[in-house]
Amino acid sequence: MALSIEGRLQLVERRMQALTDILMRLDRIQQEIQQLRGDVELQGHNLELLKKRQRDLYSDIDRRMMQLTTKQPPVVAPAAEIAAEPRTPLSLPAGAASPASQVTSQEAPVKERSAPSSTAAVPAAGEAPVAVASTADPALEQPLYKQAFDLLMQRRYEEAKEAFRAFLRQYPNGSLAANAQYWVGEASYVTRDFATALDEFTKVVQNYPDSTKVPDSLLKIAFIQYEQKAWAEARKTLERVTEQYASSTAARLALKRLERMRIEGN
Repeated sequence: MALSIEGRLQLVERRMQALTDILMRLDRIQQEIQQLRGDVELQGHNLELLKKRQRDLYSDIDRRMMQLTTKQPPVVAPAAEIAAEPRTPLSLPAGAASPASQVTSQEAPVKERSAPSSTAAVPAAGEAPVAVASTADPALEQPLYKQAFDLLMQRRYEEAKEAFRAFLRQYPNGSLAANAQYWVGEASYVTRDFATALDEFTKVVQNYPDSTKVPDSLLKIAFIQYEQKAWAEARKTLERVTEQYASSTAARLALKRLERMRIEGN
């Protein structure tokens, strides 16, 4: 029996969440490798300076020659810049994170449909997101949601956040509103804007308490608290997930993180 649109959406959501978590892990590994490379290059530069000083002791000519060939110290890119660099597709993004060893249900675009002419087109790279629709037409809800999710899949995170927020202004009580709110949080989370992500995931829990996105949102809240070294709060939130949503994927991941915290002494 063919899956419904909602069933297919949930299936692809789970797969997309797994891909996002892999992306985040690879991002963190790339940051660590970049830092290690920077350390090696810095040590190499220091060694060259020592050699130069030694040669300077022998003759002024050697010193002048070294001045012509002295290399400037390599610059290690800040972590924020590394995180902002375009990520390669899934050979692509923590265990922050995310940032991480988290896998929660994630979503993919709904079945492609041709949107009515009043629907805003997906903005090109670098352009500000276009306003969604002139009226909250129920027929436009899924196409507009798909537009926002397409931006997320392209890793145009800031544009995706604005598109999902515009969607929520049009359909605050729509069937996809909780999902849209979750993805605003996720787009902030993968760029390590934890303050914004914490606020957005909290809105899912408070505004859509019956949504299937609540356990995933609580899990991400716990991961953010872990990143912020708020160990007691993180443990409390993780335990809430395991107790209230025991059969969910989020609960299994919460148990893994609790075990990790136990081993780490946190």
